[in-house]
Amino acid sequence: MTEENKNENGQQYSLNDDRRVKVLSPGALVRRRFLRNRIAVFGLVVLVMMFLFSFVGGAVSPYKEDQLFYRTDLHSKQFAAVAENKEYQYTANDPRFTSILHAQMFLAVSNNAEEFTYQGAAYQVEKAGEEFYICYQDGEELGFASKEIISSTTAEGTIPYEERTALLRAYTNDESSYQLNGVEYTIDEDGGVFADGRDYAYISRYIVRPLMADVFLSRAFKEELVESIMNKDDAFLFTGEDGIEYEYEIQFDPRTNSWSINQEQETKVFDSYAAPSREYWLGTDKNGMDMLTRLMYGGRVSLTIGFIVELISTVLGMILGGIAGYFGKWVDMLIMRIVDIFYCVPSTPLIIILGAAMDNMHVDPQIRMVYLMMILGFLGWPGIAHMVRGQILSLREQEFMTATEATGLSVKRRIMQHLIPNVIPQLIVSVTMGLGGTILTEATLSFLGLGVKFPFASWGNIISDVNDTFVLTNYWFVWIPAGVLLLLTVLAFNLVGDGLRDAFDPRMKR
Repeated sequence: MTEENKNENGQQYSLNDDRRVKVLSPGALVRRRFLRNRIAVFGLVVLVMMFLFSFVGGAVSPYKEDQLFYRTDLHSKQFAAVAENKEYQYTANDPRFTSILHAQMFLAVSNNAEEFTYQGAAYQVEKAGEEFYICYQDGEELGFASKEIISSTTAEGTIPYEERTALLRAYTNDESSYQLNGVEYTIDEDGGVFADGRDYAYISRYIVRPLMADVFLSRAFKEELVESIMNKDDAFLFTGEDGIEYEYEIQFDPRTNSWSINQEQETKVFDSYAAPSREYWLGTDKNGMDMLTRLMYGGRVSLTIGFIVELISTVLGMILGGIAGYFGKWVDMLIMRIVDIFYCVPSTPLIIILGAAMDNMHVDPQIRMVYLMMILGFLGWPGIAHMVRGQILSLREQEFMTATEATGLSVKRRIMQHLIPNVIPQLIVSVTMGLGGTILTEATLSFLGLGVKFPFASWGNIISDVNDTFVLTNYWFVWIPAGVLLLLTVLAFNLVGDGLRDAFDPRMKR
């Protein structure tokens, strides 16, 4: 035994001797009692790790909280549409050839009439070929109707009205060649049209239109597609101008009597629900964001909200509870009735209503978090006020408070220097144990869509993905890590709070 463990009379104190403990300061005594509680120390270690994970981990992470990741997938997308033309198609040469004249001309053709009258004007109909009719007024050609479709062989090519008329007149009358403006035109058996030997246009009963306006479909593609449709094939292969062979899927729609042509195309999509890998240690979520990074930033948000809410509640509760306990009488009665009113407020329905209102007003997600902290803090102070009032009522009757009055200390100094320091240990315990409940409340609200909103992350809105049964059963890495972190954090706060309660209790002799 060393000399330091001997008293002035030479008596030796053992390490467990109460007389030796009494020489320790109150803070050292609390610290020693707390450190002897291994469960509380374990909770403290877990909290330190959570803070390092959330605040330091988010700072050193190579990814950002809202950084999106993409992958390239093959998706079958509608590429073109095909329909067999069984109706007359009208082409105008004059603005007067409107849809009303189309209908009148169709009635005349159906009745084998060579002319018709509309609004007092006479119109003539010429049968220029098989299912090919031209409309005139006073000898002037207004337009024509035909079931044949003329297409240019080039993307930039346009066929004038005069050439269309001459081409259809020759084709519908089974002519293999004709001349127009000094150019020799020939028509082959497949409907191909050549101008002075140059591939110029082609005729078909099938209307083939690309889905995108900037896509041009060549004659070879259309002919192979129509041949596959006539053969009732489900798909066909075609080599594009880039030399790559593409597969096209043919789907017939009986409702519209048309065919939908789908092509597998490389599409840039969110790298959603990617499995854990070297690049993403905990995979990605439905938006293609790194789950580990989201957990780090989510912990930062959850812990920050918990501390700020408890800070607001503690300040309000300590001030109002202290005033009620010290002054008593009508002041105490008034404040306690306010506390009773807040106890009766249905906090969950109120938060749901306020959340719906903020959704309707499209409140910015960052401002929404501030409102959430203020609402939770304002609703949480009555419990602390009730506890502080009880402590003040007990302390103000103690002898040391009588001494402060006898020495003439001001009310402010009595409260700040003597009452509040004696209440702080209980406040610390209350706040520590309340932090876990606040974090759970925030997580519940975020899970229900009433708390932290995208793109900000919290452990609550990360777990909200389990609303989808498929995600719940197939993508464990999306929600289990957040649930484990939430469980450990709340448990750690409760363990630390329980340890502090035991350490601050002067009756504990450990």
